[in-house]
Amino acid sequence: MTLKDLLLDTIRTLWTNKLRTFLTMFGIAWGIVSITLMVAAGEGLRVGQQRVSANFGKDIMIIFAGTTSLQAGGARAGRAMHWGDTDYQFVGEQSPSCRYVITELGSTLPITSSYNTGTLTVAGSLPPFAEIRTIPVDMGRFYDWSDASEGRRVAVLGTDAKKQLFATRPAVGETITINSFPYTVIGVMKHKDQDSSYDGFDVQKVFIPFGAMIRDFPNKPPALPRSIDRLLVSSRSDEDHDECKWQVRRALAHLHDFDPHDKEAASIWDTYEETKAFRAMTNGMKYFLGAVGLVSLLLGGIGVMNVMLVAVKERTREIGVRKAVGASTRVVLRQFFIETLIVVFLSGGFGLGFAYGLCALVNSLPMPMYFAGLLPTWQSVTLSFSLLGTVALLSAMYPASRAASVDPIEALRYEPGG
Repeated sequence: MTLKDLLLDTIRTLWTNKLRTFLTMFGIAWGIVSITLMVAAGEGLRVGQQRVSANFGKDIMIIFAGTTSLQAGGARAGRAMHWGDTDYQFVGEQSPSCRYVITELGSTLPITSSYNTGTLTVAGSLPPFAEIRTIPVDMGRFYDWSDASEGRRVAVLGTDAKKQLFATRPAVGETITINSFPYTVIGVMKHKDQDSSYDGFDVQKVFIPFGAMIRDFPNKPPALPRSIDRLLVSSRSDEDHDECKWQVRRALAHLHDFDPHDKEAASIWDTYEETKAFRAMTNGMKYFLGAVGLVSLLLGGIGVMNVMLVAVKERTREIGVRKAVGASTRVVLRQFFIETLIVVFLSGGFGLGFAYGLCALVNSLPMPMYFAGLLPTWQSVTLSFSLLGTVALLSAMYPASRAASVDPIEALRYEPGG
């Protein structure tokens, strides 16, 4: 029997037993749909959390000045700390494991445009602020090092700040007045979702170079002259994170005479640690959903096995006839093998197509903040095909090999249900 004849005979056999074929294919397709959707939901949750966290900042540390709780070098505990506007330079030099150490100063100020007024948060920092705090620019540009070093009066508007001051009108190139000082708008940021903040959401802010901020809007008494609100720090890599944190704390302790182990003197909001904890939680949910999908897959596999076992048993007489007219055991097993492959790949393809179509349909809808949609992974597809394909092959080939090894006369005597 040629391969073409074998394929045609296999297709005729499957078509003759339409109900049995349908039940087998449905079990395989359902198992693949189940695990694909479960894993896709877990992956969507993980990616959504990662995206929202990145919108606040890329694994950064915010260093606030606190109050000492330990004595250091004869100095009493309880002293209030104040970071200076040049501290970031020394701290950066003493912290080789840190990629960025920059300063930030903010204030809530009245702002006027030619069309409207408002009271908004103005944040002054250095150019890496856009990368560290994920401030994407939609129109124009973010301020650069020349703007910062020369203290130019330029501003970048958050999306909500732009709407309040200019509504739907273009803002780039326009002039706004910040507490009586004229600033030229050089950029407008893209909208972004943000779930946390230390001084307000970025879309509602106005960003200006630190040189202009410290000159035009310094901290008011009782704060020290040229003091800042906080330092922003990011490490060079995940492996350098802990060392970077310690180097920053040690450098600040040297500058301000406090014990580097005094966590109250330099309070650190570590978004990297929060991200790790949340990632562990979402990964746990992803694995749980994957396990539920795997159980569904195994149940589908058991159903496939039962159908295939019954199918092979019912065809014992057919196997006897084939062997009686000269078919070898190898030919019989090859036919069952090809039948199983056709069923597995057709039903797997249908199940995969349905699962991906459903994912695309769901993903076209608005998503909540922490959910990126149903994101199927190639690992779940590979696992589904491998597991169900193995189950189908074993459940078909094992009884088929036993039936094919029976004497043709005995096989012809077999009566289904007898």
